[in-house]
Amino acid sequence: MGDGPNPNGKHSKYSVEDGELVRKGEFCPSCGPGVFLGVHEDRKVCGKCGHSAPSE
Repeated sequence: MGDGPNPNGKHSKYSVEDGELVRKGEFCPSCGPGVFLGVHEDRKVCGKCGHSAPSE
């Protein structure tokens, strides 16, 4: 396997600040909170519904 956790894994989408859970990823506008968009080189894509948007 690799050397440690995947830097793009689920744990990288969350952090805890002042005892509060903070979601750092961008949500799918169609599916809503809890479904993150996958960030690719040229686009952002929802793995659940297939929504696609150009990457910034």
